[in-house]
Order: sequence, then structure tokens, then C-alpha cells
Amino acid sequence: MKLIVGLGNPGREYKNTRHNVGFMVLDDYLGKVDWKNKVEAYLYKEGEGDNTVIYIKPLTYMNLSGLAVSKFAKFYKIKPEDILVIQDDLDMEVGTFKIKRNSSAGGHNGIKSIIKELESEEFARLKIGIGKSATIPTDKYVLGKFTKNELESILSNTASYNKIIDLFINNGIEKALNYNNN
Repeated sequence: MKLIVGLGNPGREYKNTRHNVGFMVLDDYLGKVDWKNKVEAYLYKEGEGDNTVIYIKPLTYMNLSGLAVSKFAKFYKIKPEDILVIQDDLDMEVGTFKIKRNSSAGGHNGIKSIIKELESEEFARLKIGIGKSATIPTDKYVLGKFTKNELESILSNTASYNKIIDLFINNGIEKALNYNNN
């Protein structure tokens, strides 16, 4: 069983903002599906038994994402190494990506919350670069909308993001890491 988490903030005002790239990637990966509102997250489930994949988009807002992730991990008895979190990364160029596991939060409050609630850094992260601004404060920048060019950069790599998610689900983190290193 796997848990795939797209990080973001709920609400129309956050649609297409840099901090919501996790929601965007998950929506692109799944296409039109019937998300269920389960109090702390939107949930979509596919497969059966050990082949079940749980997808969530936390509704707890970014800084408390760990509450939702932990709740679903405990309920479905999913180990941290079977969790993939899709997140934004300020320290990477827009649209670039990297998959990591067992690493620190790197200043990302959503990841800090997940580490705290899971009591582990063992989960995998698909980091999507959103760049940073020298003139806009970080909190305003991450909540700002993507420019047209930034959005095109994000969208130009969706096939790679989707491939990494597929590899993680079907073959585990090692295969996903190898794809990233090609």
C-alpha cells in the first residue's frame, strides 16, 4: 500500500500559486477523479489490498500538513518509506525536479510538519522547483501565482513527474531515485 501526498493550500485563492504545485502535479497525474472530502484531506483511492494507492491533498493548510498525512498513514497502516510527498522547492529553478528520501525539511514548513507528525524523515519527496525572488518576501512569493512562463516550465515536465510517481507506486523508491539520476 502506498500513500501519495500533494502539498498545497485549499481554496480558490490558492489555485495556481507556487505553494500549490503539489496539488497541481497530483491533479495532472490523476486527471478527473472523484475526490472525497474526508475532513482533513481530499482523498482518492485506487486498487485493492496491498496494491491500494491512497492519494491525498491535505486541507489543513501547508504548515499543518503533517496532521493529515499522519492521520491517513496511521489509519491505513502505511510506513513512512511507502509515502511520497510532492512539494514545492524554493532552492530549485522553476520546473526542475528532484526526488529524495530521508532528508531534512530544508526550511519547508509543510515538510517540517510531516516529519514532526510521522516522527520520521524516511518518506520520499518529489521536489518541484519554484525558484525564488530577490525582491519579494518568501511568504508572499510562495503564495503568489505562477507567471505564464513559470507555468509553462512546470507543465513542460509533467511527463517526468508522472513517471516518477508511477515508478514509486509500481517499483518503489529505488527505481524512482534511479530515474531521477539519469
